Amino acid sequence: MQLSQTISTVIRKALPAGLVALSALAIAPVVLSAGAASARPITFNDSYIGAGVSAGVTNGGQSGDAATLGGNIQGRFAIPNAPVSVRGAVLFGGESAAIMPLVTYDIPVADNANIYAGAGYSFADKEGKPSPLGNKNAPVLTAGAEAGIGRDVVVYGDAKWGIDAYKNSSADAVSFQAGVGYRF
Repeated sequence: MQLSQTISTVIRKALPAGLVALSALAIAPVVLSAGAASARPITFNDSYIGAGVSAGVTNGGQSGDAATLGGNIQGRFAIPNAPVSVRGAVLFGGESAAIMPLVTYDIPVADNANIYAGAGYSFADKEGKPSPLGNKNAPVLTAGAEAGIGRDVVVYGDAKWGIDAYKNSSADAVSFQAGVGYRF
């Protein structure tokens, strides 16, 4: 319980009030998996595909750059005997989607949970139209957590930072994702 209180305090001091709830979604898998992982010693080195919500929380400052709420489809392909994974993500809103190949470095934090950080590139399917991660092609950094719940289910949450991700603006884009996946 002390870990979750510390995380909560750090988030409240570092983020504006509106982002606290979204940040909590992104780190919830690590906090929630602590009890489940101790009851069942399962290592998390599997691949998965999942779906959930995505919330763009930035605005590029131009018309049509508004923050966008949408969904996500994300997957992980675990590389055997290596601390890296190949991932893919599609963040979609009402007008556009951002499609991302990513490579991450994975760090086990419990028997059934990882945190990860990595990089990739976001391809906007309709440049100039808003997605949860900006409205143009851009480099992306990501950080998140994932945890296995039982044998076949995964919960995940992450944040993605699109660098210079808005057309006609030098603004960066930030989005938060959370979802549930099928582990294979």
